[in-house]
Amino acid sequence: MPIDYVKEGRIAIFTLNRPEALNAIDPESAEELSRAFVDFRDDNDLWVGIITGTGIKAFSVGADIKTMLPELKNFRGQPGAGPLNFMRGLNLWKPMIAAINGAALGGGLEIALFCDFRIASEKAIFGTPEVTLGLIPGWGGTQRLPRAIPFAKAAELLLTGKPINAQEAYRIGLVNKVVPLPELMPTAKQMAEMLCQRAPLAVRAAKQAMIHGMNVSLGDGLELERTLNDFLVTTDDFDEGCKAFTEKRQAVFKGK
Repeated sequence: MPIDYVKEGRIAIFTLNRPEALNAIDPESAEELSRAFVDFRDDNDLWVGIITGTGIKAFSVGADIKTMLPELKNFRGQPGAGPLNFMRGLNLWKPMIAAINGAALGGGLEIALFCDFRIASEKAIFGTPEVTLGLIPGWGGTQRLPRAIPFAKAAELLLTGKPINAQEAYRIGLVNKVVPLPELMPTAKQMAEMLCQRAPLAVRAAKQAMIHGMNVSLGDGLELERTLNDFLVTTDDFDEGCKAFTEKRQAVFKGK
């Protein structure tokens, strides 16, 4: 299977599994990954997702040039069509962690940018080489990258196509942490477990407020924040959080 999708308690783990092709995304893997993400979104028992790649060389080098790029002409003028369309239209408020085990290039970097947290191995590299093929990133890279790092550094990556190493990615804020490869998945799972200890509805509301708030005025963002908080104070998790605090114990949240 080009995508391994497993559930470990509250955590979903997605593994890009085409090591012979540096985990490049072909039509089959694009369809499987999209299907897995929808399942994750709709499964109330899953609270956090981790996505990684098989092997030590690549997280993903993006679209498979032989099988995916020729298909682009077939989707001209069709908004929302084509592979990995969840990168544009999926409202996924559950937190996602990218555990970047190797090269994250082109669409591979765009998948990582789709996530909220990015943890990289020391040997990982990052880049958007699409301009060397006569293209621009088509899975959200031109929009998410300038929102994630300083504009000038985003322009450098997007316009030159030259990659950067993990240390530079950390320096400019593209990744949250750089660790040795053997520590990558344990670190990602540790972060996922920490997120699972928080009130899941509150975590999702915070993510929604952040993402929607970036594209509206401050006033509208503050109104969205108030609306989301008005909902959260009606939840059982809010009552449990307050009660656990006064009783000096760990809260047991249920996502209700």
